[in-house]
Parts: sequence; C-alpha cells; structure tokens
Amino acid sequence: MPYQETIDYLFGLQKHGIKFGLSNSSQLMGLMGDPHLRFRSVHVAGTNGKGSTAVFLAGMLLAAGYRVGLYTSPHLVSFAERIRINNIPITEERVIGLAEQVRTRYERLPSAGGKALTPTFFEVTTAMAFTCFAEERVDVAVIETGMGGRLDSTNVITPMVSVITNIDVEHTEFLGDTIEKIAGEKAGIIKPGVPVVTGAVQPEAIAVIERTAAAAGSPVHRMPKDFGAEPRSAGPEQAFDYRGIGTRLVDLRIVMLGQHQIGNACLALAAAECVGKGGMAVTDAAMRTGIANAVWEGRLERAAERPDIFLDGAHNPASARVLADAVRDLRRGYRRLVLVIGILMDKDYRGIVSQLAPLADRIIVTKPHYSRALDVGSLAAEIGVFHRTVDAAETVAEAIGLARQGAAENDLILITGSLYTVGDARAVLKPGRSGHLQGLKG
Repeated sequence: MPYQETIDYLFGLQKHGIKFGLSNSSQLMGLMGDPHLRFRSVHVAGTNGKGSTAVFLAGMLLAAGYRVGLYTSPHLVSFAERIRINNIPITEERVIGLAEQVRTRYERLPSAGGKALTPTFFEVTTAMAFTCFAEERVDVAVIETGMGGRLDSTNVITPMVSVITNIDVEHTEFLGDTIEKIAGEKAGIIKPGVPVVTGAVQPEAIAVIERTAAAAGSPVHRMPKDFGAEPRSAGPEQAFDYRGIGTRLVDLRIVMLGQHQIGNACLALAAAECVGKGGMAVTDAAMRTGIANAVWEGRLERAAERPDIFLDGAHNPASARVLADAVRDLRRGYRRLVLVIGILMDKDYRGIVSQLAPLADRIIVTKPHYSRALDVGSLAAEIGVFHRTVDAAETVAEAIGLARQGAAENDLILITGSLYTVGDARAVLKPGRSGHLQGLKG
C-alpha cells in the first residue's frame, strides 16, 4: 500500500471516534505478540507539558547510552514524528509496514458474536508504536498518553515510573468536569509499586494522586515539595540548579524557552532518578547533556528571523496562560507583538483568546487545514472584544504572509492556538525539516 493510502487508512479510523477502555488495546497487543512486554518504559500523563517532559527524559536516556523509543501525539507535519527511535522519526516505509501488520492481524480476527474488531485511530497507532519498539529492541520507551490515562490505549504498560505533569480542566466531556475527576483519570496510569513523579499543585488533585498511589503501594515524589529548580543568581534565564530526590545538579541549561520548561525539565530529571533506582543507570553527566540537547518542535520554537517568528502549540486556557507568561518576558526585546491564531472549534477558544489577545498589538485570525478548525469569522468576533480591528486569512500560509507585511525586523510574530496551526506554519517556514517525511501532512 502506498504511503498516502496508509495515512488515509489510519485517519479514516477516526470514524470509530474515541473509545475509552483497554479491551481493544489489550486484544491488539495480544494479536501483535504482546510487544509492550518486550521493553521497559516510562509513562507520561498530564494536562500540559507531557511532550516536553517526555523529550527531556528521552534525551537523558539516549545520552546515557540506551536505545530509546519515544511515542508522542499529535504530530506537527508528518505522521512519523509520533514514533521515534533515538529521537529520529521512523521512515515512510516503516509506517506502511507497521500499519499493514496491525491491520492484517485484526482484520483476520474472526468476528465475535457477529461483531468485528473496530479499533480507533489511536488504538492502531499505539499498537504500531509498541510493535516498532519491540522490533527495534529498544532498551526503554518513553510513552505519552493520548488523553486521560486510566482508559487510555497506552495504559497496557507497566512502566518503571509514572509521570503526571500537571492537572487542569480539559476534555471535560471525556474526563469529567472537575479537577478531582480529571486527576482520577490521569492517576489511572499509576501501577502497583511503581514510583510516581508529579507536578500537580491543586490540593484536590494531589489528594487523588496520593490516595491512588497509596492504594497501589507506590511512592509519590511531588514538585516542588520533593524536588525542583532553584534559580541561579546570574546567567541566562534558562539556567538553573536542580534540587533532586536524591541528587543535586548545579548550573543546568536548556534551550527550550519559558520558565515552564524548567519545570518540565525537573519532572524529567526526577523521573530519570527513579529510572536509575530501577536498575538503568543514568549518570549526572547524561542528565546534564540530555536536557541541554533536548528540542521539542512547536513549543516556543523560533522558526524564522527578521522578523522573528515563534511557534507554540498552546491549545487550552492553561497552556495559553503559561505561554502568555513566557511571551511577556520574551517580548521585552521587541517593538510589537503580532499574534497569528487558529483554534479548533471543540476547544475553549474564549479561554485561550482571553489569555493571549490582550498582549498583542496586531492580531490575524486563521484556521488550520483540519476538519475541526474554528471558522475565522467566529474567531474574529471573539477577538473583537479585545481588539477593534482584526485581520483574517483563510489559511495559515496566507496569515504568515499577511503578518510579515508591515512587520519591522524588531517585531515578534507569534503563531499559536493549536498544534495543527503550528504544523501548518512549520510546513511553510521550515520545509524539509521534519525528519523523513518532508512536507507531508497527516
């Protein structure tokens, strides 16, 4: 099957919607020979920062000399970004082969009670990722949940450490409408005896995580109570000292921008400490090198210069609030802020806009090339509460051109609102810079 047909097949599975439950995933794993039992893993859940934390940790494990798998979602430009070996996306040919393996196995399965197995997009891609990691004989894989945790397709693994980055209101139609309910879903990744690392701060979220961990006999390490960053008196913003669970590292540096990334780095460092206690040595040098080299595309990523264009996939009010804090610091060196924003219709676009629009001197609304994108008229009307005039462009490429018109070299252009918006922008601004699958949009 050609590559594009494979991608069409995978995304065609979205017609099966989102199914919470592990029945299909467990069945798929059995059909594939239980690949999830053939490598060690770390499981990462949370509302925001999952991808960055996973990348920091994968970088440290790679620097320690291990063969490392990384499974994240969604992708920005190419589907292959979701499945990486030693931080390199798998090839187009490998995507085809893995999809065919999984599809062949479940389509040959006899129907039970007249009902065929109808896995979802994420269930199939998870089976593909775990099969790939087993075939590649990775020493360890860092696995990011898709949504929630308890009933997420990835929750068939028993990891060396469970990481819950933070808790905020999201996906309320699936996860519940309170912090406590959402925390219960995220805490579902906790396994008996497996240590837990978390950045959750709300008392009700912490109570749920600690109660779940206590029932499982799992130790909990909380940031900032048990580990965290200590600011340095001098040096660049992204330099810090790490006060760890059992170690201390001074003058660590990261290239990812924003104070929130220092927090994500600390979560990954604490997870690495737990991995070390579990029998996979991660030296201080590997920790230092791994986080220093970590890069996560589309998260305050500078994609162009003169004027500088930054991309960030903030797609809910919590991540927009964190982005707003980072931009307040960042924009001090710029004349004006031009905001290019495109949001999905099923997101809390009012909450996102309220965080970011007041910071901008000029706003351009657009929409990503995705079926769930909010139309520019509705988004412009919402932003009109904050700005008298709002420009509009039907595509992200057109919005970038419009933003550059009239922008001075010392202006800052920020493109945000959705990872899909960022993916479209990255395809325009950095063609041929997305691993093996140049210019392909899944």
